[in-house]
Amino acid sequence: MADTKKDLLLKIRDLRIEGYSDEKWLEIVHGIDLTLHKGEVMGLIGESGAGKSTIGLAAMGFARDGCRISGGSIEFDGMELTTTSESDRRALRGSRIAYVAQSAAASFNPAHKIIDQHTEAPIHYRIRKRLEAQEDAMELYERLRLPNPQEIGFRYPHQVSGGQLQRAMTAMAMACRPDLIIFDEPTTALDVTTQIEVLAAIRDIVEQFNTAAIYITHDLAVVAQMADTIKVLLKGNEVEEADTETMLSNPKEDYTKSLWAVRSFKREQKERPGGGAVPVVSVQNVDASYGDTPVLHDVSFDIYAGMTVAVVGESGSGKSTTARCITGLLPPSSGKIVMNGVEMPPGYKQRSKEQLRQAQMIYQMADTALNPKVRICDIIGRPAQFYMGLKGGALKSRVDELLDLIELEPSKYYSRYPTELSGGQKQRIGIARALAAEPNFIICDEVTSALDQLVAEGILKLLDRLQKELNLAYMFITHDLATVRSIADEVVVMKQGEVVDSGPKNEMFTPPHHPYTDLLLSSVPEMDPNWLTTVLEERGVDNIGEAATV
Repeated sequence: MADTKKDLLLKIRDLRIEGYSDEKWLEIVHGIDLTLHKGEVMGLIGESGAGKSTIGLAAMGFARDGCRISGGSIEFDGMELTTTSESDRRALRGSRIAYVAQSAAASFNPAHKIIDQHTEAPIHYRIRKRLEAQEDAMELYERLRLPNPQEIGFRYPHQVSGGQLQRAMTAMAMACRPDLIIFDEPTTALDVTTQIEVLAAIRDIVEQFNTAAIYITHDLAVVAQMADTIKVLLKGNEVEEADTETMLSNPKEDYTKSLWAVRSFKREQKERPGGGAVPVVSVQNVDASYGDTPVLHDVSFDIYAGMTVAVVGESGSGKSTTARCITGLLPPSSGKIVMNGVEMPPGYKQRSKEQLRQAQMIYQMADTALNPKVRICDIIGRPAQFYMGLKGGALKSRVDELLDLIELEPSKYYSRYPTELSGGQKQRIGIARALAAEPNFIICDEVTSALDQLVAEGILKLLDRLQKELNLAYMFITHDLATVRSIADEVVVMKQGEVVDSGPKNEMFTPPHHPYTDLLLSSVPEMDPNWLTTVLEERGVDNIGEAATV
């Protein structure tokens, strides 16, 4: 670790940040110190509300709406960001300091091609001309293992997968070769095999260009691979800081030890009902295409009442496309979707309101799934009004009942807006909205991937309780195999649009595995700082730029 004055890049002392709530300013970050040298990576960890992202943004001299930097010093390469002009701070952002946000979908402008957004900063700061910037973008896309790196930048954001868009945003942050990059949960949306590639690429870029980084995450195994030093935060306070190996092997504080604990929630695997029980959902020999491109090939599986089927696989394997076929958003080109013994019309426009009501979705990113300008009561009440015809007092009573069901006090949350809620609370609202239609089948699309470990466990326990109380069938789309172990009864493994393995959870996690299932299982990060290096060596990947296909 560098320790000379020359190598010092970022020095934060006694940082204090306030947030505006209930018509007054309240301190939410309480006197944080942080020191970062060139080529060094610091991991910030802690549960939701710890202040990780707020501190990361403050390193850019920035406070989001409703917050303000109220005290302390932020010195970047000798420049005091708390007193310098806003124009000087803006000149740093994007050129010498870059930010990689958690939600790529919310960060890109949907009206502009990816490469146009990538090249904007290097052209603006006169670092490269347009053609040079485009060529550099393609090199970064290749380094980050994006498919068709010469072409993918000329697509619009909605024309690539979430994992691909996340990698494109990481490439965009590197466009000006900044001195400091703040990575705010950059691999949250990625499957485990893609995550390895992106982590290796980030690590390679940091080493190659001597870039400093603040790596914000709730995934402790990931931060173990990336950080030289780890700082643990709780409610805007520092709990402890140490080098990564020391922090992993010998954390001092009880709170840190609680974060290190393996997820405890794991329910017993349920068996399929006998006696000729009819599945709630039966996917039968489904093929599907986007335009002339086939994306699903003979996909089949069943989901029974009261049971959870986890559908796993890397980005582009067909998980979400299968969900779109089930809901009628993408009509299958062949095969059929059967619900409760009745074949569904292929497209949602041909389905009756009653047929639409039966299947609901809970989305991955509550931030983009909930309209920030609509009150909670209206978000939850809309499906109850549309499907059940509730109005007036009956509608209010139903919304109150649903808020109670998701363990949020109606009197406190009924009239709030999504922006006033934490990430876990927003996800609970998403669950309540799905339940408002009184479905018997819910698709849970990566519902815990954006949440820290403690909040995610609370959501899984809530979903498990609701399933027992309401006899719901769940399809869990996830790349988090810890979630699969916790809540699934059966597992369906998909690769390139096909089901390559399936069966009861206990059998799927017991060797021998299908080769692709084994690849997924072996790609789950471990709490060992050397794990990523070892995996890359085992797979013949010495340098991500020269990586063999994983």
